[in-house]
Amino acid sequence: MEDGPGGPFRLPARGPIIRGSMPLRDEIAELLRMPEDGAGAPSLDAIETTLTDGYAEALALDAERSRIERRLGEVARDAGEVSAHSVAAELVTLSERLDTADGELAQLRTLLHDLQVVRRRRRAAARAA
Repeated sequence: MEDGPGGPFRLPARGPIIRGSMPLRDEIAELLRMPEDGAGAPSLDAIETTLTDGYAEALALDAERSRIERRLGEVARDAGEVSAHSVAAELVTLSERLDTADGELAQLRTLLHDLQVVRRRRRAAARAA
């Protein structure tokens, strides 16, 4: 493996960990701010659709975390073959990406939990009516 000006461990340019992740979180937060029943309450279908989308995003974040962790292992394993500067730079980048993914996943899981509670209450109210 040959070390070049950009280092041997080039990462593709990346934006947010998951494309479009903030609008989904905003949508969940908006559903949580709405009344649970009566006028202005979201439909149970809207809640369930958003939960499904949220769970899909959580799975995608978990997959991204796994890819980052696997890459961290590859960089560590191949560290003796390239310059220390290249290895250090990629380890920093990967660590930052892993921290970002961890934070996004924790935030998303909290929102999904809260929305799941709302869904349970709505279902119970519908059964009682």
